[in-house]
Amino acid sequence: MLKQIRAIISDMDGVLWRGMQPLPGLHEFFAYMLDKNIGFVLATNNSSKTQMNYVEKLSTLGVNGVQPCHIVTSGTATASFLKTKYPQGTRVFVVGGAGLKQILTKAGFTLVEDGAALVVCGIDIDLTYEKLRKATLLIRGGAGFIGTNPDSSFPSPEGLVPGAGSILALIEAASGQAPTIIGKPERGMFEAALRQLDADPQETLMIGDRIGTDIQGAKPLGIKTALVMTGVEDETSLAESATRPDFVFQGLPELIAALKRGD
Repeated sequence: MLKQIRAIISDMDGVLWRGMQPLPGLHEFFAYMLDKNIGFVLATNNSSKTQMNYVEKLSTLGVNGVQPCHIVTSGTATASFLKTKYPQGTRVFVVGGAGLKQILTKAGFTLVEDGAALVVCGIDIDLTYEKLRKATLLIRGGAGFIGTNPDSSFPSPEGLVPGAGSILALIEAASGQAPTIIGKPERGMFEAALRQLDADPQETLMIGDRIGTDIQGAKPLGIKTALVMTGVEDETSLAESATRPDFVFQGLPELIAALKRGD
């Protein structure tokens, strides 16, 4: 029941916005959480930006009061994972955006073009054949292969475009090596969000637009799940999915109304 919800984990792309286009209910969503004193974490598989980039984007869209501690990205989760497995200074080749590179550098890793012990791959809107060539040769030469997230597509204002998972699939096909995935639907991001919220999973709601990551990843931890139909899924994909969200809403306005009613 939604009346039991005390904390919220929400995806961003496809839930709060598409590109720089805010989705209906954005401002009302944050106003509701602040008014009801509901703790929240915004968890995204997009590794291209830093936590502060998202704070600034929300401010640009008219949402204030969000702090870096409210943001968990597959990039920050990847850096946290790597710090438990590899020493500082480990040489890393990145296929990804400036945000991911900044996060890994801040975590103490050395970014290189050649001789890397690790290849870390996320969404890369400036992808080139040369990056793919280097990544493939490094992996075939023994480098570890880490993927920030498995999302094959990404919701843009124009429609769905290739995501990090599509890039990972290409490198996997060329290198013969499957990546270790860090982001949703893996447990790490959800556990990090719950720790940050200090929340009971049974009193936490995960809001997402993608069944295979947002919903499928949250359910095994006992987190309640709400699918919004403003991103990746449509009625056909929902009907065909074996994973069933606890709630389905057309968008944030319908979800907010249900939260207020305590359905």
